[in-house]
Amino acid sequence: MLELLLPPFVACLVIASLHAYLGLHVIAREVIFVDLALAQMAALGGTVAILVGVDHESTAALVYALVFTTVGAGIFSLTRTSQNGRIPQEAIIGIVYVVASAAAILVADRVPHGGEAIKEILVGNLLWVTWPTIARLAAIYAIIGIIQFVLRKRFLTISLEPHKASEGGWSIKWWDFLFYLLFGVVITFSVPIVGVLLVFSFLVVPAVVAFLFTRDPTKLTVVAWLAGLVASAVGLGVSFRFDLPTGPLIVCAFGALLVTAWAVRRLAPGQARAWTA
Repeated sequence: MLELLLPPFVACLVIASLHAYLGLHVIAREVIFVDLALAQMAALGGTVAILVGVDHESTAALVYALVFTTVGAGIFSLTRTSQNGRIPQEAIIGIVYVVASAAAILVADRVPHGGEAIKEILVGNLLWVTWPTIARLAAIYAIIGIIQFVLRKRFLTISLEPHKASEGGWSIKWWDFLFYLLFGVVITFSVPIVGVLLVFSFLVVPAVVAFLFTRDPTKLTVVAWLAGLVASAVGLGVSFRFDLPTGPLIVCAFGALLVTAWAVRRLAPGQARAWTA
């Protein structure tokens, strides 16, 4: 059992380590579905790569996915709007997601076994992840994590206090592009492993759980990491015990964790505040 569950569990820990933190930015910026849109852009790039005859597990296919993700990052940085903007950015994000999804379906229709490719994009292949894949993922995440740490004050200020960034004369669209580009790279490497649905869960649910209890950036990160760890462990354990699909079950575990956290916050507000004080 341990030999079977250890690689996917370690992969989940690696993914949660950065996704949970990036999710805090997603919630603060109120661009909840940006990860789905970027993930779908990456998936569209990978599908186009298969269409032109590139092996879907090759470096070339990864380059295609990164190029399409970069296009998405550019769109989202250029369309950032204030709260009083005429068109909410979430609308732009939704449009990009829908168009990328439709395009991926059209491309997959011209690809042998295209239906299987779309299914794999949605649910990933977590149970069969290998140690070399995990090592590559950890290396990429470490590089992105270092960049995020070095630039954390800029990114956190723009996400949590955008008015200060504007008053400081920062080039917010440039910083947004860099943030979404790094964000897109993270998603591009995680989607083939866990799929679009689980990528969304790793990014959003731990952050929402954290925001239920605190607003301190450090505590938010710690609570989000713990939420990702617990949901991964419970989902994998139940999946193995009852022989159920791993990815969808971890998504459900995230949902159950969120409901539990909400109940704790509602029923024991005093204790909840004490935990994160």
